[in-house]
Amino acid sequence: MTISEQDIARIAKLANIALTDEDARHAQQDLDGMLSLIARLQAVDTQGVEPLAHPLSIIEDVTLRLRDDQAVPASDEPQRAKLMANAPAQTEGLFLVPTVIE
Repeated sequence: MTISEQDIARIAKLANIALTDEDARHAQQDLDGMLSLIARLQAVDTQGVEPLAHPLSIIEDVTLRLRDDQAVPASDEPQRAKLMANAPAQTEGLFLVPTVIE
């Protein structure tokens, strides 16, 4: 698939940008290059290849480096007071923020 001059003009119009003829040619070459790369990637036979949860999983055991999801107790009163000291406005241990929608 190739990008035509009309496609470039339409994309520029949608993006609300003005392109010179040279910029349009450059954008067309760049987009054609991206589309050819995507076509090459889609042509790769991935039948029987297990999907990876993380790109490093193929060369090392990543799960050992990730922490377990565990519920932790809420902060204690001294820690909460220390954190709330940074708040410009607060009440009953809650941050007060300006009203956005009335």
